[in-house]
Amino acid sequence: MKRITFLTLALMFLSFALRAQDLNFQTLDKGTISLELHRDKVVVLAVGASWLPLSKQQVSIANRLAKQYAGRKDVLIYFVFTDSNNPKSKNFAPDEQLKKFAQENGLSVGILRDPDGLTSTKKLKVEQLPSFVVIGKNGILADTLGGLDLEAGNTDSLVKQISNIVEKLL
Repeated sequence: MKRITFLTLALMFLSFALRAQDLNFQTLDKGTISLELHRDKVVVLAVGASWLPLSKQQVSIANRLAKQYAGRKDVLIYFVFTDSNNPKSKNFAPDEQLKKFAQENGLSVGILRDPDGLTSTKKLKVEQLPSFVVIGKNGILADTLGGLDLEAGNTDSLVKQISNIVEKLL
């Protein structure tokens, strides 16, 4: 009989804790989407905010990834806004503002909202905005790339880095 080591138990716990089945986001039409619905797909989340100037460059990267994986049914790209939907919050943005940001910046991927930021910060381990999160077909968090310096002209290398992660998961 095999012995289960502490490391094995820890890895089992982490994979259970980071599964996408409990990741729910709002849509801009007041619906909810669960990433569990996208099981068997690699999901890339561009996590940003309409008030963050770097999110404009992040849109460009998300669009490039979407174009690269166009026609593939096993890769999905979403932009997740962390703007609050609470009018009393200093980071409040109504849905109309998010739609306007998306339109003005040519966002061509699905739009989701994490209005309290808890799914992004707690469950996806996003520590800084902008970030990109890649979730594997098994629903387990594969990688989080955060605190990105998008103004330094490194967008090509970032697209390549994210693509490499996605390709390994396919």
